[in-house]
Amino acid sequence: MPWRHLIPLGAALVFLALTACTGATSGPADDPRGLTRAILALGPDVDPDEARRAAMIAYSHSRELAIAYEITDPPLVHNTKVNMGLKPRGLCWHWAEDMQTRLLSESFRTLDIHRAIANADNPLRIDHSTALISARDRPMQSGIVLDPWRNGGRLFWARVADDRRYDWQPQNAVLARKYGVTPRAN
Repeated sequence: MPWRHLIPLGAALVFLALTACTGATSGPADDPRGLTRAILALGPDVDPDEARRAAMIAYSHSRELAIAYEITDPPLVHNTKVNMGLKPRGLCWHWAEDMQTRLLSESFRTLDIHRAIANADNPLRIDHSTALISARDRPMQSGIVLDPWRNGGRLFWARVADDRRYDWQPQNAVLARKYGVTPRAN
């Protein structure tokens, strides 16, 4: 995000601290079996092996990304370090993009992987991005949020409807509305 180029550095840090994705929230921690059950509950056609694999990947990949991104601080502090060029990656959209890419590499037959954005229309807060998982051919709103950013590398998950912190919208719809970007198929 080019914000640091638009505002003097000191003001940029204050701006980022006040407007970046909001901080940590509580959520299921280290519960791949619970996530497997939640994925299975997305629909009667969800393959149990795919649900188990997706849950295990979501947890293990969150840990791998935390190491790769050199996470040592809470999310907002890490965001500031990324924006200053002190850390390689770790903004919410990095987590979302990398999680989506990893899950898509599994070529699930009974599950779909989506990208979503929250806060897109809130001028006081920067967008927050995440990956979601749903039953095949079901809307992302019926799925589960997979968000390792908000807990600094520990996977947060919840049904989209139960995630009270964010109002998730499909990434393609947000990009089309805000920037005139033609939506691409996931």
